[in-house]
Amino acid sequence: MKVDQQLLKNEVNQRRTFAIISHPDAGKTTITEQMLKLGGAIRQAGTVKGRKTGKFATSDWMEVEKQRGISVTSSVMHFNYEDKHVNILDTPGHEDFSEDTYRTLMAVDSGVMVVDTANGIEAQTEKLFKVCRMRGIPIFTFMNKLDRDGREPIDLVEELEEVLEIDAYPMNWPIGTGRSLIGVYDIYHNRIEFNDPDEWNNGETYLPLNEQGEIEGEHRLKEDRLYEQVLEEVELLKIAGNEFSKEAIAAGELTPVFFGSALTGFGVESFLKTFLGFAPEPSTTIDQEELAVEPTDENFSGFIFKIQANMDPKHRDRIAFVRICSGQFEPGMSVTLSRTDRDFRLNNSTQFMAEDREIVKHAVAGDIIGLYDTGNFQIGDTIYEGKDQVTFKELPQFTPEIFMKVEPKNVMKQKSYHKGIQQLVQEGAIQLYKTYHTEEYILGAVGQLQFEVFEHRMNKEYNSEVVMKPLGNKIARWINPDQLDENMSSNRSLLAKDRYDQPVILFESDFALRWFSDKYPEVELYSLL
Repeated sequence: MKVDQQLLKNEVNQRRTFAIISHPDAGKTTITEQMLKLGGAIRQAGTVKGRKTGKFATSDWMEVEKQRGISVTSSVMHFNYEDKHVNILDTPGHEDFSEDTYRTLMAVDSGVMVVDTANGIEAQTEKLFKVCRMRGIPIFTFMNKLDRDGREPIDLVEELEEVLEIDAYPMNWPIGTGRSLIGVYDIYHNRIEFNDPDEWNNGETYLPLNEQGEIEGEHRLKEDRLYEQVLEEVELLKIAGNEFSKEAIAAGELTPVFFGSALTGFGVESFLKTFLGFAPEPSTTIDQEELAVEPTDENFSGFIFKIQANMDPKHRDRIAFVRICSGQFEPGMSVTLSRTDRDFRLNNSTQFMAEDREIVKHAVAGDIIGLYDTGNFQIGDTIYEGKDQVTFKELPQFTPEIFMKVEPKNVMKQKSYHKGIQQLVQEGAIQLYKTYHTEEYILGAVGQLQFEVFEHRMNKEYNSEVVMKPLGNKIARWINPDQLDENMSSNRSLLAKDRYDQPVILFESDFALRWFSDKYPEVELYSLL
């Protein structure tokens, strides 16, 4: 396929692909909807409310998400804003779904970290931040819920730097909080942004400041004690704080910090405009051979970071989400699946607004597209165009910690039972094991909520009720088949096989693991991520 290199380069440079990460309830879904509203993708931003209202977040499309009011799967949305084409991925905040979030973070070029100003840096935020740091991608911080009383801004910034071990640069600074919120002092743009422009600035959102960073002439804000306070605090930040550096931001060493309220929309537009100005365009991807795949390379390539079944329950469809790493996508193009060396023609593809979709006629590096899949693809697969094989590095997989035996409640519904398990395992929702000799099904998960979602989806999407028997916490360790002796199994170590028939031992405790290692010192055991 002939590619216009200059046109491709221009299109790639317009792409901004990022994920929003946070601890549960910090407000990431709400800020996502505010961005979609600014981009004209939705008309009204709304919060996840009670079940009886029937109103749910745009990005929470699964029935179980609507019932619980939480995100349990990553959603992909896109919109245009000014001269940028934005791909935004809203990730699960709940720690039980960390694996889905980790894989999603492999498919983005930057991250937006949402922090609740009342709670500061929470456990899941710290965990997800470390993945972004590992990748070296830029992180932008939005201190949310400024419309409510929270912790002191200086304490929040200091905690961010100490806990996450990253330098911070406040792009703006609050003038009051909660009921006393007047606005923010926009340090980067040298202006004041008002929360209620009608009350404070004759309907004008922004008030420019003079070269000294102060209000020129008379203004009623000068009469408020919070004005003098913010001038003192900003002066202190300029003297004692970090220097602003585009290079440090790009390297993931400095995080710009913005204060605002996703619920009311205050500060979100300023954040989005500034963020898109600094967020990177699609960058080089390194394959398994340590070769660089450039986004403007002529040939198409991409990797599958997520598989989702039953996005449309009426059609029982299955979608493989692809991050395009190079070249451009056109309907009907021929690609090769690296894992099997099989050729496919990509005829049916889609882009998303949560569960809503539209047929893709054109996409370039940086975009996320969905391929209709009949079972050919797996998470981590590479697809590429041309004669030179491309295989991208494997995506992270977690070692599960909690295990359950599972069987169908109705043995007459074996077909739907096995289909449901197969598809949900291929999504990465849970991990599947079998006892070594009897081949009874065992499910492994990082958190209890994964089992609850699995049970719910098996019932609602596959009409298959299941019986689940807890095995409790186990320590899973893989073993080289050549070193395996079936006598290694005991009442403290259950011998099993993973979905690829590789042997794995489920130890009941650290003591059992140490006892095994002492008894078989020559045997090498290993875990996943």
